[in-house]
Amino acid sequence: MIDFKNISKTYSGEYILKDVNCRINTGERVGVVGPNGAGKSTLFGMVTGEIVPDSGEIVIPKDSRLGIMRQHIAECDLGRSLLEFTSDAIPELKTYSAELEKIENLMAECEDDALLDTLLKRHGFLQSSIEHLGAYHLDVEAKQALTSLGFPVAKLDDKLSSFSGGWQMRAALARVLISRPDILLLDEPSNYLDIPAVEWLCRFLANFQGTLLLISHDRFLLRKLADITLEVNRGTVTRYAGNYDFYRREREQRKISLEAAKRNADHKKEQLERMIDRFRAKSTKAAAAKSAQKKLDRIEDVKLTESLDYHGVIRFPEPPPAGAEAARIENLSFGYTPDKLLFEDVSLDIPAGEKLAIIGYNGMGKTTLLKLIAGILKPLSGRIVPGHHIQIGYQAQEFAELVNDELSVYDAVRAALPPNASTANVANVAGAFGFSGDAMKKPCGVLSGGEKIRLQMARIFVNPPNFLILDEPTTHLDLAARELLQEAVRNYSGTVAMVSHDIEFVRNTAQTVWEVAPGKVTKFYGDYDYYLEKSAALNAADPMNSVSRAFPDANGENTISAKDRRRARAQARSAIQQQLNKAKKEVEKLEALLDQQSSRKAVIVAKLASGEKVDFAKLNTELAALDKQITETESKWEEQAMELEALRQENDRINS
Repeated sequence: MIDFKNISKTYSGEYILKDVNCRINTGERVGVVGPNGAGKSTLFGMVTGEIVPDSGEIVIPKDSRLGIMRQHIAECDLGRSLLEFTSDAIPELKTYSAELEKIENLMAECEDDALLDTLLKRHGFLQSSIEHLGAYHLDVEAKQALTSLGFPVAKLDDKLSSFSGGWQMRAALARVLISRPDILLLDEPSNYLDIPAVEWLCRFLANFQGTLLLISHDRFLLRKLADITLEVNRGTVTRYAGNYDFYRREREQRKISLEAAKRNADHKKEQLERMIDRFRAKSTKAAAAKSAQKKLDRIEDVKLTESLDYHGVIRFPEPPPAGAEAARIENLSFGYTPDKLLFEDVSLDIPAGEKLAIIGYNGMGKTTLLKLIAGILKPLSGRIVPGHHIQIGYQAQEFAELVNDELSVYDAVRAALPPNASTANVANVAGAFGFSGDAMKKPCGVLSGGEKIRLQMARIFVNPPNFLILDEPTTHLDLAARELLQEAVRNYSGTVAMVSHDIEFVRNTAQTVWEVAPGKVTKFYGDYDYYLEKSAALNAADPMNSVSRAFPDANGENTISAKDRRRARAQARSAIQQQLNKAKKEVEKLEALLDQQSSRKAVIVAKLASGEKVDFAKLNTELAALDKQITETESKWEEQAMELEALRQENDRINS
């Protein structure tokens, strides 16, 4: 249970949270929503103790284990291997293990029965605690989480410092997921994930047994995972007893009821005020006027809930007419060096008016493909043929770095015009994306992430395109803005090619899906759900479909040549075989250790039963320690044997 009691917090004299009273019950799965800057992360910081409220208190059970995904990895961890860092998810284990070893040493030398009994009890408690935390399963769980988030088996022993910041955040996420928390706090966990990893994260969290607090602008996660929704807005926290869809319906219903109540109250006030004005001038009606005034004073003002609807707007101007085809890709091959190809001999067409989503693991070249279609990059061979009268508008991820912070919004939009073009439409286009009046005078440097996305759209549409290319357009947008952008894309009659990790955005806009894999691009002639169905069928028919993906290099690109693709399959087999051999050796090692421990136990039991004069206290102590060691070894053996069997099955699938 987490109990917020009359919590208030200010920054620079402004309330971010005011008189908040809210309870989160044990085991609840809570989606935390609200506009950017409303105080969601502040709420999390108070739970973790990193932010102290100005007034009020937060009650959390003292023995609760918190799981928090850190946004920065400590310098001392960067030199550790990926697997070592991820497996070291439970700090208590080191303390317990060190104390356990110390107690075992003391037990071996102890001659005091009372002290020995105390040590045995503590030993049992520590052993039980270690087993309860699942210490002997952590390596396997770490491997499973890491590979599910996109790390290949062959990279698990690489140093953490060799990975980019986004991949390091994936490792941090994997670590917190297996840390056995009672309360798991995740702040935008899907930010660094591609769509396959988001799907896996959702399945993992669906099976999480503790209390979950999830800040997210990802509607897919909020719909699938939350059974409670907390709305943080204008200093208040409001609890809704359902997921994101329930919250939206309930909030709209509350709004309608409040508006009706306000209309009724305002109507009564107007009637009473007119009555008072009529009666005040007549001495014979003074008592009636006084009575009416008392009734008027008793009517309380009805305060409407602060609107969460997007304060800006997103409207795409009508695109200019185009031919029947937006673009045609003919025998395209591309790599950042000629001997390392991302794509080879790709041929696809994009009909005018089609909305396509490009999907694949991070590093597969999704952004590169968009840049090729946009004409920013040139193929090494083959060509991309634009359709008749096609005008491209390209929204880049790195947009914020390309605009002068000192320019006003108006000047930034005007700067996107061709030389000598008329500026008459600049204000109208800026207004179509929520910038009007004083908002057009704001310097670009003070804009929020969401405002910068809208500014980029305005710069694109000041020269209206009929082929829109979007690279992660929902980044920095809150929920309301994402839904408005989604509707704008759906209603846009031009062509759209997009890359996005927002599953609901893709599901509700894309008509076709291109899946990017090593060296190839496959087109699925249906929406996202159709793609999921067909992709699952293909993977079931050919297991190598899901195994043979390469890993991004330091530049974040999955560079692979034609020859390397064949090598990649061989490397996949080799990597599995290495893991298989390692697991076999570990099983054999544990079996030998178990034989050794069992033999020693048999010797001790025989001595105790022999009737000879022996040191019973010492032998019993050793026997108790051996029993614990045998239990531990058996647990490790079972876990390793399960992993060995899983690797054998994977090896069989790859070689079939």
